[in-house]
Amino acid sequence: MPIRVLVAMDGSEIAKAALEYALDVHADADITVLHVVGQPTAMMGEAVSLAFEDDIETAAEDLAADVFDEARDIAAAHDAEISTEVGWGTPAKEIVSEAEGFDTVVIGSHSGSLADRLFVGNVAEKVFRHSPTPVTVVR
Repeated sequence: MPIRVLVAMDGSEIAKAALEYALDVHADADITVLHVVGQPTAMMGEAVSLAFEDDIETAAEDLAADVFDEARDIAAAHDAEISTEVGWGTPAKEIVSEAEGFDTVVIGSHSGSLADRLFVGNVAEKVFRHSPTPVTVVR
């Protein structure tokens, strides 16, 4: 049975590198890309926009679509297929929560802009400290 790998992606270059790493190192694994929407931002933009949607699930999937399209393109370049999942809320908490169903987690060392890191905190560090499964941090 192949191992199950969770790759957290936020659309940043380092997240794309994390997926590349997972596809290279775990070529025979079942890889799932997780994108968390509705996370706090400096101006609460994405979280607030979801709160006003009639169909939050569809709106969340729409927000994740670009990230998943890029992830599928990267996987196709490796002749691989991936699964995708949309998480809701705080990225670190969602990643740690999802990690329980996987054998390992691959995550970029940092995400987004400096402002995101200052307001949201270091997601990779929180995942590394709290994940119930091994975590590989790609930089």
